[in-house]
Amino acid sequence: MDFKEHKPIYLQIADTISNLVLSGTWKEGDRIPSVRELGTNYGVNPNTVARAYDALQDQGIIQNKRGIGFFICPDASQKLTERERKAFVEEELVEIFKKIEQLRISDEDLHAEWKKWKNRQNF
Repeated sequence: MDFKEHKPIYLQIADTISNLVLSGTWKEGDRIPSVRELGTNYGVNPNTVARAYDALQDQGIIQNKRGIGFFICPDASQKLTERERKAFVEEELVEIFKKIEQLRISDEDLHAEWKKWKNRQNF
């Protein structure tokens, strides 16, 4: 895994796990790698992975079943979708709207581009 300097590694690991859940690669109820396994896979100290797991537990994304391991919570996908959607609307979408206004892109042009994009994605 390639880590970026601008964000703590444990948060990048938590983001990666969140993306695995959102993409459906890791499903609700799945057992996930142990702290040591993931540390080895990512080439990081297990304490760093433990911090990521702690953060994800605090958010209700994973749970620790003592003696068995860590599992994706039953409602993790919904929680992550809501969180990511809120962050997108409050942060990124605002910047997109500013750019649309700055470039004077009409509602009609924007809608036409959206339809073209959706057709290319086979939605």
